[in-house]
Amino acid sequence: MTTETDPIVGNWYYHHDKGQRFEVVAVDNTTSTVEIQDFDGNIDAIDLEAWYDMEIDLCEPPENWSGPMDIGEIDDYGTEVTDTDEDDWLEPYNEFGDND
Repeated sequence: MTTETDPIVGNWYYHHDKGQRFEVVAVDNTTSTVEIQDFDGNIDAIDLEAWYDMEIDLCEPPENWSGPMDIGEIDDYGTEVTDTDEDDWLEPYNEFGDND
């Protein structure tokens, strides 16, 4: 089974032979290559002819964006502030003198 799906930059695809998702990050018509980046951040170039021989389908992007970032713990996402008290927030403001 080969694909008839054209490579489109920004779209995610599922490679059936490898069982993994990847994103098309560039298409170079001059050299007839497609650059892809897998979820772990690895970048590879594929010949355009080889693209159409692959068993791939269009798919949704992964929900978890941390793959290429090497983030292991949920606390490392940087989206939650749990240990900041009010004085820490005012510290830069208080550096300029008495602001009461």
